[in-house]
Amino acid sequence: MLRSTHHSGGTTKEHGIHHDDLEQGNASRPVRDEDAIDVVALDAWLRTHAPEEDLPPGLPEVRQFPGGASNLTYALRYGSGGSGGSGGDVRELVLRRPPHGARGGSAHDMGREFDIQRSLRPAFDLVPRMVAHAGDSSPLDADLYVMERVPGTILRGELDPDLAAAVRPADLDGLCARFVDVLGRLHDVDVVAHDLERFGRGGSSVARQVAGWTRRLEAARTPDLPDFSATTAWLEAEQPADVGSCLVHNDFRFDNLVLAGGPGTDAPWEVVGVLDWELATVGDPLAELGSALAYWVQADDEPVFRSARRQPTHLEGMWTRQQVVEAYAAARGLAVDAEAWRFYEVFGLFRLAVIAQQIWARYVAGATTNPAFAGLGGMVRLLARRCRTVIDDGPIGWVA
Repeated sequence: MLRSTHHSGGTTKEHGIHHDDLEQGNASRPVRDEDAIDVVALDAWLRTHAPEEDLPPGLPEVRQFPGGASNLTYALRYGSGGSGGSGGDVRELVLRRPPHGARGGSAHDMGREFDIQRSLRPAFDLVPRMVAHAGDSSPLDADLYVMERVPGTILRGELDPDLAAAVRPADLDGLCARFVDVLGRLHDVDVVAHDLERFGRGGSSVARQVAGWTRRLEAARTPDLPDFSATTAWLEAEQPADVGSCLVHNDFRFDNLVLAGGPGTDAPWEVVGVLDWELATVGDPLAELGSALAYWVQADDEPVFRSARRQPTHLEGMWTRQQVVEAYAAARGLAVDAEAWRFYEVFGLFRLAVIAQQIWARYVAGATTNPAFAGLGGMVRLLARRCRTVIDDGPIGWVA
């Protein structure tokens, strides 16, 4: 059986910035042994279920993207000359599937993720084009779907050295404005007109989220889990009414945004793609913003928190969390001061702690050996402390 393997293709350099030949700023890498897939079976399935794609002959080169901890993401490159290909036209696709040991739930529901994006794309063109969903016909040992790759740059915790040398504070200031603009565009989508209401559950989104993440924390309990009882009691007592109802991405951050343009080109950065929709639902927009800003590590945060960042929001020119909140609120006509924001900041940090704990529980149980997860137990403890700090003192880093 032919399984996914490393291809020895090199790198290229455009506009003075090195990048992998598959994804600038999101370098793919050889597939980890525990995540290997049957390439022959996948290719046969894809040619049968998506004949309109007119794929080049030969098997695809398969590599794995390092981003994302909830589901596995692979680059499929046809016509690259590897794995039996003959060169010529190149087609690049992306495969998504749950990890081994996943316990189910909507975060690992590939059919739901595929359906959300297919329904949303006519109203929000930053969603990748869907190609095929496997369901019961999966050629692998798990559900999966395939989509078209969106080429561009994805920013992560550290910038490529050439990009870091070229970027200016004004570039990052403009990028933050686009971050807020795109989130607002998503929240403006008419969920009724585009048949997206079915992805919500009705009732109060904030109340449902607080109760749901509390349950998930208990289900992912490990012996070293810190005490979150005071935080969950505070969230239950202080939760506000929903300020609105819209489609929320629920994982909106820079390493899920694909960018075009930017330093070294003749155009400013623009968002050309939004990835990873597994947590999307119909919900409250400020709860979504709180979830997004839990990942937004700024320059004056404590060193241990800065060391865990997944996006370069600490750089000069990047907005503070307060600036993001104020820009979003002004654009939406909402009144959000530090006291009003306190709940959403605690909720976002708590939610992120539960996500980290869920992955940590899989790691502790041996369901994954990914070394990237080895420090998540410490991250859960850090987030528990930050929750208590915000409850006691208000949003971190806010200036009156």
